[in-house]
Amino acid sequence: MNRADRLFHLHGLLRAARHPVHFDTLRERLEVSAATLKRDIRYLRDHMGAPILYDRQYNGYRYDPHAPEFELPGIWFNDTELHALLAMEQLLDAVQPGLIGTSIGPLKTKVRKLLGEGGQHADLVASRVSLQPMALRRGNDAIFGQVSGATFNARPLSVTYHGRERDTPGDRTIHPYRLVHYRDNWYVIAYCDKAQDLRTFALDRIRQAQPVSLDFRACDDRTLAHHLGASFGIFTGAAREWAVLRFTAERARWVADESWHPDQIGRWEAGAFELQVPYSDPRELVMDILKYGPDVEVIAPEALRKMVGERLHAAARRYSEDSAH
Repeated sequence: MNRADRLFHLHGLLRAARHPVHFDTLRERLEVSAATLKRDIRYLRDHMGAPILYDRQYNGYRYDPHAPEFELPGIWFNDTELHALLAMEQLLDAVQPGLIGTSIGPLKTKVRKLLGEGGQHADLVASRVSLQPMALRRGNDAIFGQVSGATFNARPLSVTYHGRERDTPGDRTIHPYRLVHYRDNWYVIAYCDKAQDLRTFALDRIRQAQPVSLDFRACDDRTLAHHLGASFGIFTGAAREWAVLRFTAERARWVADESWHPDQIGRWEAGAFELQVPYSDPRELVMDILKYGPDVEVIAPEALRKMVGERLHAAARRYSEDSAH
C-alpha cells in the first residue's frame, strides 16, 4: 500500500478507536515497519494537523476526544510542491530524444507516482491545475547546452550576444556562474571580460557560444548571492536607489500582498499603500510600474519619476494622435 493509502487507513483506525490503539496493532494492521509507522504518525500530526495523542501506559495512539473532528484533505501538497511536480511533469513531456532519453521514462513514472500520493489519480491532479507560461521566449537548444555545460564545468565561453538595448551583436568572453530561470525565461549570470564585472545575459539573445582555452575566473558564493538578490528584477547588481511607489487604495488590495523584493518595505498611509523596493537598473521596474497605469505614482527618486512620467506622456500623445486620425 502506498503512503496515501496508509495515511487514510491510519486515520480511519484512530478515528474509530475509543481507546488508545497499541503501536504493534497499528503496525500489523498497516503492514509496515516500526520506523515507517512512526514517520506516518509524525506526518499526520505535524504536517496535516491531526490531533494525535500518545498514551504512554498503553504504548498506543488515539485522537484527542476534546479536539474538533478532524478530516483528511483530498490532496496533500502545498502550493510549491504541487507547482514543482506539475512543472516537472510538463518539462519531462517536452524533452526531445537525447542523451537522457533512456532515463526519462522511469523519471516520469516516479513523478506521476508522487502526484498520485495525495489520494487522487495523477491524470486528475494534472487536469485540475494548469501552469501557464508568460511571455516565454524560445531559445536555441544547442546554445543552452553549451552555456549550461560551461556553467556546470566552470569553463569560459566566447559568445556573440545580440542585446536588445543596443540591438547590435557583439563578441564577449564570459565566465558563467549561475543559470537563472526567471519569468519563464533563462538567463546566465557571468563575469564579462569586456565589462570587467558581473553581467546578466538572456540565453535567447546568445547567437553563438564556444568554449575557449582560458583560465576560469572564479566567483565566491557570497558575492554571487549579493549580486543576485541585492536589487529588483533580473537586472542584477548592487542596489543604487530605492523606488518609492504609492498605489491607490483599490490597486493596493493586490499589491499589498505581493512580494517584489525580499527587502521591500510596505506601509499603509492615508488609505493608499506605499511600497519601497531597491533597484540597480530601472528598465524592468519601469515596465512593472507602467502596467498599473493611473493606479500608481512614483514618489522617489526624481529620475525614476521623470522616466515613468515621460513614458506615460508619450503613450497619451500616441492615443491622442490616433484619435485625431
